[in-house]
Amino acid sequence: MPAARESLLDAAYTALARRPWSRVRMVDVAAAAGVSRQTLYNEFGSKDGLARALVRREADGYLAGVERALAGPGEPRERLTAVAEWTSAAARENPLIRAMLTGCWSERLPAPPLAAVPSSSSVPAQRRADGPLPTPRDFVRIVRDRAVGALAGHTATPADTAELTRPCELVVRLALSCVAAPPGEGGVAGLVRAVVPRRPV
Repeated sequence: MPAARESLLDAAYTALARRPWSRVRMVDVAAAAGVSRQTLYNEFGSKDGLARALVRREADGYLAGVERALAGPGEPRERLTAVAEWTSAAARENPLIRAMLTGCWSERLPAPPLAAVPSSSSVPAQRRADGPLPTPRDFVRIVRDRAVGALAGHTATPADTAELTRPCELVVRLALSCVAAPPGEGGVAGLVRAVVPRRPV
């Protein structure tokens, strides 16, 4: 029941924008999504399961944005700039993404354990959500590796790939620093252009 699941996650996200997670009630989430409370429990098992699924969805959405930025036109530096700008914008607009990228979870947010939890769900998406959730260090590695893969291409030599790793990681870490302390004049793009050569390989 993917449509109901997405509606429930949308309703949970909307509720979270209005009140702290501790005051979000399952019955209200189900009503806002237009489904029964039993459907909500069938999909997520519990409020903790709903929290894990919501965090997983936002993490996946952030990483999908990284992929779009890397697939865009332009030289590698422009594509890395797009990744940094996406990271900064996504964290500014979405408190869950900000918390995942920085590890700073406020009391308003759900803060599920990042380690995998035992799952008895028959719903594949929930079994995935019950698996390990990414840490800030995981995001650095994932985004760096995806950037290297996208920019190196299929014909890159191991030396080319190794040479790309450092600027890609530098851009990810620079973007995360801009999440914690927004940049001044020139923004994220100006910082990336200042530290990454026009052709990193």
